[in-house]
Amino acid sequence: MAEPPSGPPPASASSEQSRLKGHLGHLTRQEEAALTDFKKLSADQGLYRPETNTQRASHDDGTLVRYLRARKFVPQDALAQFKDTEKWRKDNNLDALYEKIDIQDYREARSVYPQWTGRRDRRGIPVYLYEVGKLDSKKMIAYSQATSKSKVKGPSPSRMLRLFALYENLTRFVMPLCSAVPGRPNPESPVDQSNNIVDISRVGLKQFWNLRNHMQDASQLATAHYPETLDRIFIIGAPSFFPTVWGWVKKWFDPITTSKIFILSQEQVKPTLSAFMDVSSIPKKYGGDLDFECGMMPSIDPDLRKCLEIKDAKLEELFLTGPTRWVDSEEGEMIALSVGSIDGKPHKEAVATMSSLAVRTATGSSMFQSQRSHPNFSATQLVSQPASQPTSAPQSRPQSKGMAMAQTQMQPHPPYTGQQDSQQLSQASQVQPPPPNAVQPGFQPPSQAPQLQPQQMPAPMGPSQQQMPPPSGPTQPATQSALQSAVAPESESTLPNGSVTKSQPASLDGTNEMQNGGAAPPKSITMPPPQLSRMETQYMTPATEPSELKHFQ
Repeated sequence: MAEPPSGPPPASASSEQSRLKGHLGHLTRQEEAALTDFKKLSADQGLYRPETNTQRASHDDGTLVRYLRARKFVPQDALAQFKDTEKWRKDNNLDALYEKIDIQDYREARSVYPQWTGRRDRRGIPVYLYEVGKLDSKKMIAYSQATSKSKVKGPSPSRMLRLFALYENLTRFVMPLCSAVPGRPNPESPVDQSNNIVDISRVGLKQFWNLRNHMQDASQLATAHYPETLDRIFIIGAPSFFPTVWGWVKKWFDPITTSKIFILSQEQVKPTLSAFMDVSSIPKKYGGDLDFECGMMPSIDPDLRKCLEIKDAKLEELFLTGPTRWVDSEEGEMIALSVGSIDGKPHKEAVATMSSLAVRTATGSSMFQSQRSHPNFSATQLVSQPASQPTSAPQSRPQSKGMAMAQTQMQPHPPYTGQQDSQQLSQASQVQPPPPNAVQPGFQPPSQAPQLQPQQMPAPMGPSQQQMPPPSGPTQPATQSALQSAVAPESESTLPNGSVTKSQPASLDGTNEMQNGGAAPPKSITMPPPQLSRMETQYMTPATEPSELKHFQ
């Protein structure tokens, strides 16, 4: 009998380089070619509709790349799985199911499967918790009886239809939300996976046996139709008989998924989880500070919370514990739409607004990395237009009508001082000591955007220029602020256009120099004026139906 995997993952597993391999924005030339071939094969069979000037692509690139990763970037193999999934979705009418499922039925399903804690790990991946010990026979019998009475019918069993809705929530609500958070690591890659803490302490062999079909449903569904949505599974509290259980548990997963399962001893729990996430995001019972157990409402982390506008506690409960999806408003904002049904009546209500801050202007393009590697790439191409519009490569998804209207009414905000604009600085920070944050903590964007005037890009500063003493006189434009920052302590000043400049001292040992030409990154950051409008995210937000706009009024 094969022994179950034990011990924590290697230290390199928690690094960005490890996670980003094979992800959008970090594909090799061969993987890019495989994605192109996969799109063509899918389009030829009517499974995929490319974007046009008037219509978005039927599937975002992040979703297609997941199928390729699951099949080792062999387009024909990915096509076979993609074709099976599209047929399965059509047979079960998945889109309508998510729109019509009874919210109480959805919450009952949520109570017996992994639940999002409301937190993310250090790489921006959502963290789920599954306390198997709470699924006693009484609870599972009640759940089974409830699913048998469900009014939602389809070719699959009722218990599976509820499970489908939970996976739809992961891909249509949680992942887009985590992808849109300003300032997260590697914004060029959408968040398309989850981390799972599975607590099997106090679970007896009989309980395992009784739950085998229940847990097998979830694992096999993910493998077949939601590929590569799992980053890690940390199993905690494994009993002494677990090697016996592992013999049939491992058959639920494919080899790639099995390699992502790690069984932790009691001594390994906190050190391992701490390597992946902040202590504030680890539940208290596992050595962290987070007050969360299964059955509770997700505890949204502060970085997410400050980007969300939720009117009251009732809407927040719908937002976090019911079927929810994101749409684009006329103003280009992300709107969380609570769907489903209540007491047999269709329900659709805007429950939250995602306020993507100014950093989205610089990080909205998933094509930026391929632009940098293009032989004709020039930094001046980016600063001559809004950073959210890639110069040569198409966007990963076409703009909504509202976003297109919004961009005709606003000019690009002033660029960072120095030779790089904010998008380039974000890219460079992946391989250099991190420069100052693009958005300072506590910055709250109001709702309307002013008319901003673009600035000319200053010439690159050499080492000799960086040692110049600060010029005298009143506050100067951002170029002089960058020179002052080389010798002055951190300071803050207001520019004539209403923006705020924060500066920090330059590195004297040269460690902050960037690789392209040896020029140091800017030490002065031109903050957006307080009236900068919110920006649209570029990943996984479904197209908005015109009939839904009434819900945003």
